[in-house]
Amino acid sequence: MPAMLSETKQNLLQEGTVIPAHPLALDSQRHLDEKHQRALTRYYIESGAGGIAVGVHTTQFEIRRPEFNLYEPVLKIASEEVDMSGVANHLLRVAGVCGSTADAVREAAAASRLGYDLALLSMGGLEELSESQILERTAEVSQILPVFGFYLQPSAGGRIFSYGFWREFSEIENVLAIKAAPFNRYCTLDVVRAVCNSSRRDSISIYTGNDDNIIADLLTTYRFIVNGRIVEKDIVGGLLGHWAVWTSKAVELLESIKAHKKNNFPIDPDWLTLNTQTTDANAAFFDPANAFRGCISGIHEVLRRQGLMANILCLSENERLSPGQLDEIDRVYRDYPDLNDDSFVRENLEKWLR
Repeated sequence: MPAMLSETKQNLLQEGTVIPAHPLALDSQRHLDEKHQRALTRYYIESGAGGIAVGVHTTQFEIRRPEFNLYEPVLKIASEEVDMSGVANHLLRVAGVCGSTADAVREAAAASRLGYDLALLSMGGLEELSESQILERTAEVSQILPVFGFYLQPSAGGRIFSYGFWREFSEIENVLAIKAAPFNRYCTLDVVRAVCNSSRRDSISIYTGNDDNIIADLLTTYRFIVNGRIVEKDIVGGLLGHWAVWTSKAVELLESIKAHKKNNFPIDPDWLTLNTQTTDANAAFFDPANAFRGCISGIHEVLRRQGLMANILCLSENERLSPGQLDEIDRVYRDYPDLNDDSFVRENLEKWLR
């Protein structure tokens, strides 16, 4: 029997929450820096995040290489910190799962042993597989852990899928959520419309991974006519690399948006201004000007400035900041001082690094 979510965690997933994509902390020799790795997890928990996603792109796909062999160790560290936090029953542990069907099944099994609740199933790097074969792969993984689907942007190794693919994807039992991250309005619309037209529409939660449009995604209610009646669907939360930094502010933001929508307040134009400011900050961190080559290093740089990481090193020596990226990070810090949570980190950093 596949693992199932508790009622508490299922409610959390459906109500919507902040799920940061967990980075990887390394020391000066590019070995795992366990002290800072644990501090990061503590930061996300105490920021009020409702989940953490580990073993994902932000954690660096190289952790799976035999010369590093860090996939299970980093998942284990995060899971241990959740267990010790006192909020384990109210925090979603999401494991990044990728590769061939056999590899994805193996990673999902490892994540399940380590206490993870959901498999964020990447569909990148599978150009040789048809849509039908990818659906079969999804069904196999769903027999081990509930699946958090993932529409990955092509510039990061993903591919475009048809509306029909997402319509069939939504019918797979134990698919409980989909992260829409194609950085494309048309493709995001395909996902939400497919879910709304499926028989499992009420069982699947939509999360944004569109770091270029976070707040607008969260503010939008999608509305379709399905079999003669109106069906509505919200994007209820986010699983985001952008939320790996300034996380406590992201939690405040999402809670404000949820309260705003619950009370049917008209959308304040300031939300849309904040959306553009957040996108501008994301551009500094994620480096779209250079085809996202500095995206992981950009996240690291913000965390390094706060003391949550000792450096910005990655497992691959090719991962580094792009020319001019430091200046861009300086600029968004200067232009949007209300977006960062530096004071929150300063107040707690010593405790997290114990």
